[in-house]
Amino acid sequence: MKYNRSSIDPSKKWSGPLREYDLVKEIVIAVVVVGFLALSLAALFSSPDEKALTMQSWATEAPADFVQTAAGELAGTTTSASYGPPYNTNGSGQNIGPVNLGKIAGVRIPIDPAKSFVIEPLSIEPDSVTKSAIATWGAASAKQEIEWASAYADALSKDGKALSIADPTGKFGPVPTLVTSLFSMAKSGALDGALTTSDTNLPTNFTKPLLFLADSGTYFPDKAAAQHLSGDQWGVMNETGSWPGQSWLWLYSLWYQIEPFKSSGNADILVMSLMGVLSLGLIFLPLLPIISRIPYWIPVHRLIWRKWYQRKS
Repeated sequence: MKYNRSSIDPSKKWSGPLREYDLVKEIVIAVVVVGFLALSLAALFSSPDEKALTMQSWATEAPADFVQTAAGELAGTTTSASYGPPYNTNGSGQNIGPVNLGKIAGVRIPIDPAKSFVIEPLSIEPDSVTKSAIATWGAASAKQEIEWASAYADALSKDGKALSIADPTGKFGPVPTLVTSLFSMAKSGALDGALTTSDTNLPTNFTKPLLFLADSGTYFPDKAAAQHLSGDQWGVMNETGSWPGQSWLWLYSLWYQIEPFKSSGNADILVMSLMGVLSLGLIFLPLLPIISRIPYWIPVHRLIWRKWYQRKS
C-alpha cells in the first residue's frame, strides 16, 4: 500500500502505520554533516600539538637557564621558595577581602625547593663526588647554605651563558658540584623520573617538575609567550594534541586583561570568585524575576515555533 506523505496531518494524533519522519535524512545530517563540521572546526581551531616540556628538554635547549635556576633553588630565591600555601609558609598567598583561603587550607603539599628539586633527586644514586657534596651541604647551617648558593647564583647570572664557575677560594662550597650533577641528571632524562616518582612509585604526580619548570628565568616564559600564553596575552591552550581547545576559557583570560584584576596581586582568587558568581547567576537565570519575564516581553520563541502556535490558535 502506498501512502501520500502530503496527506498526513502532523497535528493529528498518530494512529499508525506511518509518521512523516525521515529517519535516514536525520542520520545523514547527524553523522555526515555534523561530523564534517566537527572535523573541519577541529582542524582549524585545535590546540597546537606541542611536545611536553621536560627537564631534559630544558637542560638541552637552555642549559645556562637551567643551571641558574638550580642555583636559585638552593639559594631559596625562586618563585616556588616564596610561593606560600599549599607548598610552604614562606609566602602569604592571595586574599579576597579579609579572607586568605591559602592560609585556611594550610600547607598540603610540602615543597622545599632546595631539598625537593636538588638534594632528593641527587640522593637516589649519587656518585662519590656528588655524595660528598650532598653530605657537605647537609652538614652546613641554613645560613651557610644560603651564602654558598647565593654567591654561586650571582656569579652565574653575571656571566649569563656559563654552565659552571671556577671556585679556587671555595666560597661556593659544594654548590657547583650539586648544580653540575643535577644538570647532567636532567640532560640524561633521569631527573624527570626522579621528580615524578619522589612521592609515589607511579609517575603521575607532576607537581614538582611543574613548579621547578615554572621557576625558569627564560626557557618556560619564552615557550609560553610563543604560544600567546603569558599573562598579558589572550592565549588559551588545551592539552597537547590535535583536539579542539577549551574555548570557554577565554572568559577567564578576559578578566586578567582589565583592571582591577590586571594589576592586582590577588588576581587569581578575584577572577575565580567573579566567575563563580557569574556561573551561579547563569544557573539561577530562570528564577530571576525580571529575566524570567523577558520571553513574554520579547516572544522570539513564537517565531521559531510559529507553525505549532498557528495550529494551536
